[in-house]
Amino acid sequence: MGYAASMRDEVDELVEAWARERADLDLTPVEVFSRIGRLSRHLDLARKDAFAASGVESWEFDVLAALRRAGAPYELSPGRLLRETLVTSGTMTNRVDRLTTRGLVERLPDPNDRRGVLVRLTPEGKSTVDAAFEALLDAERALMPDLDADDRDQLATLLRRLLEPFS
Repeated sequence: MGYAASMRDEVDELVEAWARERADLDLTPVEVFSRIGRLSRHLDLARKDAFAASGVESWEFDVLAALRRAGAPYELSPGRLLRETLVTSGTMTNRVDRLTTRGLVERLPDPNDRRGVLVRLTPEGKSTVDAAFEALLDAERALMPDLDADDRDQLATLLRRLLEPFS
């Protein structure tokens, strides 16, 4: 039994069934994207569990992580947060309000724009996002225990190529 035969999964069965019914079609996309879709569901569950262990929702992590990645003093304008998190202005206002209530961020006047504000990570927000990020990395590492460094690099390269047209 070869390597591929010993690594069979439910996608192989799905592809074989389609091949029986539609031998006229190239099923290569199903072989790739069905696996990506299944992996995505596992990743979503792992992320949810990692964030729950740190007491944050996924959307909260997205905002806190954008601020953390900005570097000290961990602040961004609401417009920059919109671009970083890909949500609407109304959604971002609601999210910042909720994070402010939790004491994870604060609004400050923008020294460069009298009408503007900056959203800054509080010390509690920084420790929360750091813990959530560490939990996320542990959860994601657990999803690829059998991939060595070369495999991970190759997979990252291939996925980057798939995503390139969307950038």
